[in-house]
Amino acid sequence: MFTTAMEPGELLIGVSFPIPEKAGYAKLRNPASRYSMTGVFVAKGPKGVGVGVNGAASCAFRQKEMEAALAANWSPEAVANIRQPANDLNSDIHGSAEYRANLVTVMAKRAVADAG
Repeated sequence: MFTTAMEPGELLIGVSFPIPEKAGYAKLRNPASRYSMTGVFVAKGPKGVGVGVNGAASCAFRQKEMEAALAANWSPEAVANIRQPANDLNSDIHGSAEYRANLVTVMAKRAVADAG
């Protein structure tokens, strides 16, 4: 955390992101801090489908099984039966790792529905 892959003397001169055809984000806020307990961003664009998860683990990660399912069928039902493994997910007084694993699926379905 708080580190970069850049070497001394390197200079970042630009960043570009393709504009997605569809995109959506859904999260469940921590009741105390309002930070994301689990959030899922979905995007469909010229380079394919992406599914990113934040808040559920110690760092953000891609959910590649959901990416493949959404590439074949862009609908909430496409991810409804995909289960995120609970190992390596956060666990605290607000929610266990198993709870957060379930939230990945729930938030993915909501994000796809919001994206249209």
